[in-house]
Amino acid sequence: MIKIRKSHERGHTNLGWLDSYHTFSFGDYYDPKHMGFRSLRVINEDWVKPSAGFGAHPHRDMEIITYVLEGALQHKDSMGNGSTITPGEIQRMSAGTGVTHSEYNRSRTEPVHLLQIWILPTKKNIEPSYEQREFNPGEKQGKLRLVATSDGRDSTVTVHQDVNLLASLLAPGENITYSLKPDRHAWVQIANGSVIMNGHELKHGDGASVSEEVNLEISASESSEILLFDLA
Repeated sequence: MIKIRKSHERGHTNLGWLDSYHTFSFGDYYDPKHMGFRSLRVINEDWVKPSAGFGAHPHRDMEIITYVLEGALQHKDSMGNGSTITPGEIQRMSAGTGVTHSEYNRSRTEPVHLLQIWILPTKKNIEPSYEQREFNPGEKQGKLRLVATSDGRDSTVTVHQDVNLLASLLAPGENITYSLKPDRHAWVQIANGSVIMNGHELKHGDGASVSEEVNLEISASESSEILLFDLA
């Protein structure tokens, strides 16, 4: 069973400096039919204007993944971490017992385009922690590359939840296949481009929940970037 969440159906917040689309309920956008999928709670597609960003704000008991598509995002947090996240990198912050962080676009001319993802952890009140990894385009071109796992295998960031997050870059006409194990579910998010998945057309910003399916066949209609969450 595949259910499509179309890009234009998402929630939308525009604060001037921030233009954000919400796949699931978030902030002032509330839709009881879209509260998340399995342990996946938030997928926000954000555009942050030059010289703007999120001031210091708190989180707790959440696995927060930042995936930058264009531009560069500066990160600082109460654990003492400071970094810049660029395309090809993935950042994981476990908020646990509580953490404060800020995210800022230091460019004076270029916006930042990113996906911010929240995943519910298996346990509450864990010690806050932080990771950042880089994956070169060749690792994702024409294939699905693990970028986040529950055990940190294959140089991935470690998420405190039973989830495998994979990323792929596809040229027009390229195909990939993914097999789901019994009792597993998937969420597929189109970060850029357009694909056909098991006969369904998915375009930039679209997402799809997948349950009771064995194989996913994905073919790119144009240059595309996708994220695939394999979920318990």
